[in-house]
Parts: sequence; structure tokens; C-alpha cells
Amino acid sequence: MAKYRELKGVTVQTRDEDPTVNAGTWSSQSGMNEGRKGLSGFGTYTAAIAATGNDPTTVNSVESWNGSSWTEVAEVNSAKFYRGNNGTQTAGLLIGGTPPGTYSNDTEEWNGSAWSETADYPANLYGIVQVGTQTAAFAISGGTAPGPYTTATNTYNGSSFTSSTAVNTGRAVGIGSGSTTAAVIAGGTVGDGTSATANTEVWDGSSWTEVNELNTARDLLAGSGSSSTNSLAFGGLSTAVTSTESWNGTSWTEVNDLGTGRRELGGSTNGSNTQALAFSGATSPGAVQTATEQWTFPSGPHLNEGDLFLSGGTKLKGFGKAAGVPTGTWASGGALPAARNSGIGDAGTQTAALAFGGLPVDVTLHYNGTSWSAPGSNINTTRYALGSFGTQSAAIGAGGDPGNKTNVEQYNGSSWSEVAEINTGRSQNPGGAGSTTAGIIYDGGNPSATASVETWNGSAWTETTENNTARRNGAGGGTQTSAILASGQIDPPGAASNLVETWDGSSWTEVSEVNTARINVMGGISNSSIGLIFGGTPGAKSETESWNGSSWTEVNDLSTGVSDGGGCGTSAAALCFGGKSPPVIANTEEFTADNALSTVTVS
Repeated sequence: MAKYRELKGVTVQTRDEDPTVNAGTWSSQSGMNEGRKGLSGFGTYTAAIAATGNDPTTVNSVESWNGSSWTEVAEVNSAKFYRGNNGTQTAGLLIGGTPPGTYSNDTEEWNGSAWSETADYPANLYGIVQVGTQTAAFAISGGTAPGPYTTATNTYNGSSFTSSTAVNTGRAVGIGSGSTTAAVIAGGTVGDGTSATANTEVWDGSSWTEVNELNTARDLLAGSGSSSTNSLAFGGLSTAVTSTESWNGTSWTEVNDLGTGRRELGGSTNGSNTQALAFSGATSPGAVQTATEQWTFPSGPHLNEGDLFLSGGTKLKGFGKAAGVPTGTWASGGALPAARNSGIGDAGTQTAALAFGGLPVDVTLHYNGTSWSAPGSNINTTRYALGSFGTQSAAIGAGGDPGNKTNVEQYNGSSWSEVAEINTGRSQNPGGAGSTTAGIIYDGGNPSATASVETWNGSAWTETTENNTARRNGAGGGTQTSAILASGQIDPPGAASNLVETWDGSSWTEVSEVNTARINVMGGISNSSIGLIFGGTPGAKSETESWNGSSWTEVNDLSTGVSDGGGCGTSAAALCFGGKSPPVIANTEEFTADNALSTVTVS
């Protein structure tokens, strides 16, 4: 038998105590001497400045943070709130702001002991987003209430301002991090001053590009970041959220929440997404707080995704999204352009999904993890309740209603073309698994349930071993040699089944039953050993179950009970869209599993 070291090139470490999860958390620290909202903050999580703000009158007081407590230091020259801010504890910069009833172009520099006024900003604005250093700063957007907000940007060299390339979306009271050559900005107030945005833009030194948005649109937030690929967003909104998100240069990820939800708070703008400071702000428009929180990661050995180790010399443990039963949750995604149901054709992943066919519309749609678009052509033969498998750019749609069709079409990412027909016409959501060159389709209606199974080699269909129990409207997925058929409707009497069968490439085997029998169920299934099923009838179910190769475990429910929609992805990252609830809906929900530590069974 091969050794793990020979297979992987490394040995398995033995740990007397299990390492901690490598995840950031907020911890409570000493509060500020004077709570305020709309304040300016800059520095790091151990060395920061909190300046000016409103409580409820505008104040010019300033406090310095040494990592454990706040101390009052020299006041700013001009009391304002919603000032743009960036820099360090000994070299900070404030621009603009709003005292009651007007807007400012004042610029003040901090040298660690005193404030000095320098060149005026080109416009009177509040809520300017700033990044960089005291002598090489980027001042972005800003505005006057209730908008509109300028898209103009200016660089500051320590003595004067120079106009630069405009951003795509003007905003105020957003966040930013980075430098004059590489920056990221996100969130803020837009439009008429009553709307918060999730818009995120990156600067490459010559142009601004819109990229993946925040998960939660927000304004009146704070941030911490040292570069365009390293940032943290927290708090904000009129409802004073605790939500925290981490930016890695590509996307925002929801991480552990603030202990106290607040808006108009200060942050360590020169920190990072692993070390940050949040201070003061308000839990509601009038409820000012002094609370301070630090964001840090645990010291010592950490658990990272994919880790494998021997715990206490007795148990082999692994850490990852597929380790044990995923403790995932459902969250709202971008809605379909129009409500749709009746067995939508589906394929792909949570961030690259395909939807086609269905009722009352059959437009072919792509999902990018945020929103749906229609970049390709529609399927040639209109149908619903069809079988499907593949990816967003290479998929198969087979059979379907009306009429138990034998038609099969292949998608190349932009258009559909007819290919060889299946041997047995089928509808009522037959199971499908695999790729456009190695696929399988099974069960479905004909017009009652069928046990027929066919494999696809890229050019022709071949009949193979039948299911043990004929059924339709079940959940299927996986690969051509490792697939699942779960639940569904057995005829007669047409009742919901809890039966499950797995396919190994040559035969079907009955395995552990699902906990909740259902019809018109959806799923995200990787192979015969790992998968997720959700929704179904009777009663527009919200129940979600995870399969680990031997048993089904109930995990967190869908937010909205639904049946007869589309589903794809994996047990760690699934997508549910459309369906009946009982009216036909356009909802999209995303299931994301947390990493988990579990004992690994070996043989």
C-alpha cells in the first residue's frame, strides 16, 4: 500500500492539541473618552487617530490610540464631520467635511503633535474617499447632500492637488485603500443621497474598473486596508449593521461580525484585512457610542483549508469545506430577470451557472455569482422539465415536455445545436450528470416513471443498466461514473419517495434514504459520495440535506420554500433559482458551507 508521504510528498503532522481555525474576530477594547459619529480615523490597529465628528454638535477634539487606551491630543483647527481621511498616527491628512449648513474645502495635516492647514481642495465636499499617504494621497469622489456626487478625483503631493481620472460611480462616505498607483474603493452613498451602493472599483494607475461588489450594499461604513488587494469593510447603513467583509483583490467575503453594529464609525484606514480597529460611531442616528473593537487573527498554529493532521496520536483529522457535514447557510443572490419554474434546465457552479428551458419563459441565462444575464441564444426546441448536465459554457439539454421529447441539444457558451437524440423519450425532470463528452441521463417520465438509463460519449447515446426503482422528478447529478438519484415520485401511486441510489459506472446501489421524502427536488451534487438536495413538494419545502457518502444530514433550510426550480453546484457551494413557492418566483439563493474540522475515516 502506498504511503501518504509518497502520494502527497509530505508527512502527516501529529498534534497534541488541535490548532485553532485561522479566522479573524473582533474583540472589545477600551472605549474612547468622547463618543462621536461621522468622525475621521486613520492609522493601524495599535496606533491610530480619531479626529473631529458630531456628538450631537460638531467637535474639534482628537484622540490617539496606543493599542490599549485612548488619550486626548491636540485639536483640529476646524471642527467638521464626514471628513476624508488617510495616513498614519504621526502623518495624517483630512480633507473637506461638513460643519452644520455648509461644506468645506479645508485640508489639514497632522504631524503627530499638531495640525496645520495646507492647500485648499478644488471643491467644497463631504465624504471624500481617501487612500495613500500624507504626501502621496488620492482624494476620490465626495459630494454635497442630497447629491449628486462627483466622480472627480485628485492627487495630493503634500503641497497641492492635481486632477486625475474620474471614477465610474460618484459616491460619498465610502471606503478605500491602497495608493495613487493601485487602489480599491467600495460602498458609499449614491444617487439622491438615500441609496447605499455595493459598487467596488479598482485603480491600476491609469483607469478605474468596476469589479465584484460588496455582498451588502452600504454607506456610512468604515474600512481598513494597506493595498488594493487587502481591505476590510465593516459597519454602516441606517440600521447599523455588524456585517464585516474581507477583500482579497478579487472578491469580498463575509467574515465574523462586529460585536456592536454601528454606523458613521471610525476605522484604521492604514491597517489590513487581518489587523484593524473600529471605534465610536452610532447604533442609530442619535445613539453615539464610545466602543472600540480590534480585528485580529489567532496566534500560534492555524487550521487552513485542506489541512490534515493526526490528533493526539489517535485520530486523523481534516479541515475543509468537505470535511464532515458542511455547516452552510443560504443567502439571497441576484434574482432571475423573470419568474420561472417547471424544471428549469440547469448546469454549472454557484459562480458560473446556466439556466435554460422552463415555464413561462425559456431564455438562456448565465449567472456570475452576482447577477443573471442573457448573452447566448435560446434553446432551439422550447421545452420544460428536461434533463441537463455540464457547465455554463458546455452543456447538454435532453428530453423534456411537452410530449416526452427525444430531442437533445448542446450548448457552447453562446448558442445551441441539435445533436443525437436519446433512445427513450423522457420528461418530468430526468436526472443528468457528467460532461458534453461523457454524460449520463436517467429516470424521468415516459409518461409514467421510467428506470431507463443512457450514457453519452459526445456523439451517441447507449442504453445501460437501469435504476432499481423507476421514478421521476427526483434529484440527480455527479459524473458519468459516479452519480446520485435521490427522492422523487414513484408510480403508482405517485407518492413522494425517500429512496436513494448511487451509480458507479456499471450498476445502481440503494443507499441510505433521505430524511424528507420529496418530489420536484433540486440539488447540487459532485459525485456519488458528496451532494446537497433542497426544496421540493408537497408543500414547497425549504428542507436542505447534505450527503457524505453514507448518510444524509439536515442542514440549514432555504430562506423560501420552493419546488420545481433550478439547482446546481456542490454541497459546499450550491445555487437554487426560480421555482414555485407556491406562486412562480424569480428568487436566487446561494448555499455556502463553512470549513469544518472532522475525523477522517481511512481503510
